[in-house]
Amino acid sequence: MNNLDPEDEAFNEIERMSNIRKESVKMTMLKPKTAEEFYDELRNKVLDEVVQEVLKMKAFGQDTLNSLAIYIKEMKK
Repeated sequence: MNNLDPEDEAFNEIERMSNIRKESVKMTMLKPKTAEEFYDELRNKVLDEVVQEVLKMKAFGQDTLNSLAIYIKEMKK
């Protein structure tokens, strides 16, 4: 059973998240992304944004929009 009060629990959670972020930053700094990795990540994010906007379109039926979304997602690297 957990005997910590809510304030201590919150502090422990903040500290745990801080340690996770530190490790993430450390790993990122150890192995920088190549230009191709950076480009592919950026491309994939842009394609995700395009999919979100396509799905908002009202000019086509839902089946057509879903097909377009799948087609666009398959363009990811």
